[in-house]
Amino acid sequence: MSADTPAGREGSLEAPTRHPLDWKSDSFYQETALFEELERVFDVCHGCRRCFNLCNSFPTLFDAIDESDTMELDGVAREVYWDVVDHCYLCDMCYMSKCPYVPPHPWNIDFPHLMLRAKAVRFRKDGASTRDRILSATDGVGRLAGIPVISQAVNAVNRSATGRGLLEKALGVHRDAPVPTYHSRSLRKRLAGHASRGVAEPAGATRGRVALFTTCYGNRNVPEVGEDLVAVLEHNGIPVTLLSSERCCGMPKLELGDLEMVEEAKDANVPVMASMVDEGWDIVAPVPSCVLMFKQELPLMFPDDEQVKKVARAIFDPFEYLMLRHKHGRLRTDFKAELGKVSYQVPCHLRVQNIGLKTRDCLQLVPGTEVETIERCSGHDGTYAVKKEFRDASVKIARPVVNKVKAASCDHFTSDCPMAGDQIAHGVGGGMHAEHPISLLRRAYGV
Repeated sequence: MSADTPAGREGSLEAPTRHPLDWKSDSFYQETALFEELERVFDVCHGCRRCFNLCNSFPTLFDAIDESDTMELDGVAREVYWDVVDHCYLCDMCYMSKCPYVPPHPWNIDFPHLMLRAKAVRFRKDGASTRDRILSATDGVGRLAGIPVISQAVNAVNRSATGRGLLEKALGVHRDAPVPTYHSRSLRKRLAGHASRGVAEPAGATRGRVALFTTCYGNRNVPEVGEDLVAVLEHNGIPVTLLSSERCCGMPKLELGDLEMVEEAKDANVPVMASMVDEGWDIVAPVPSCVLMFKQELPLMFPDDEQVKKVARAIFDPFEYLMLRHKHGRLRTDFKAELGKVSYQVPCHLRVQNIGLKTRDCLQLVPGTEVETIERCSGHDGTYAVKKEFRDASVKIARPVVNKVKAASCDHFTSDCPMAGDQIAHGVGGGMHAEHPISLLRRAYGV
């Protein structure tokens, strides 16, 4: 068999390549062309089935085929295609870890970006529900819920069984799903006027000066994580400042298929970030999805935008940044506290950055610390796990992680993604609390 045949390419050791997303062309939104591509890709997936244990998109597709009269894709109604699309939350794990047919394979399968195209086609045609628009409007919701009196009311409703019941009935937000706390004293307020002193030396790809992209979640929902990150960086002699302004990275709108709003967020964020890069600053963000947005999704949506490329090269996950500096002897290891046994869930949006297990490697530098890694999805996805119609599926996806954490008898449970951490801790129950790994590192430093 020729190495050029599809089967011959299955064993290729070439790295996957990602094609730019042609989202501004008219053909991208042609529904007939979309369904032709959905049929092509779904038929390949049906013949392979390696992704059966990832998100619920694949079981939905495979069950529909198996239960059809023909037991082939031609027996599946078009309406089911949209069910498959709805269950995809763009984690990218099928593309990065399972599919043997990704480019440069001639079959050119990019399942997540095909699902994104379908979401975009539907959004342009039908818009989105009130619930989905609200859940994806993180800046607007955060500003409103951040008003002191309103934040108290929102948090009280979210802690009330009656309030959660009303929320489920009115918006379809599942009454048992963990939802975040809103802080009127946001991270940007806490760090207003903050300016670190000193100058750290460059180390590898890092220049030793950090401009913090707080993220909408880090700013309004877990500001303490940002404070811990600043403390860790400054303990290592790294000056930290805030970006002069920022908006949501655009990931919630991307998952909704609202690509015009993604561009609007890009136009607000990227010039500010690129200007800081020009001034000699690196950019660090505490939420993996936001880092991924600037590293991967925006460069694929705007492949000719030089500012987007510049930001993509200069933005880092916190532990990626710290371990790059450690490689060059620029990370302090004067730890004062042991962490014991740490159960660590690796979020999907961190895994697909292809930087390795930097969080694990950094925490294991702390004496008296054992890190057990769990490379399975939490099933959260920011909004998927809180929607009434998807809650059961998200809990099922998270169950293997929950069971491992239960069996670990750990001193600490952690995840780089605060939302994933809360989802898993909620599943474990018994008062389990998820801690961010940067908070654990600060504790180990004793600062």
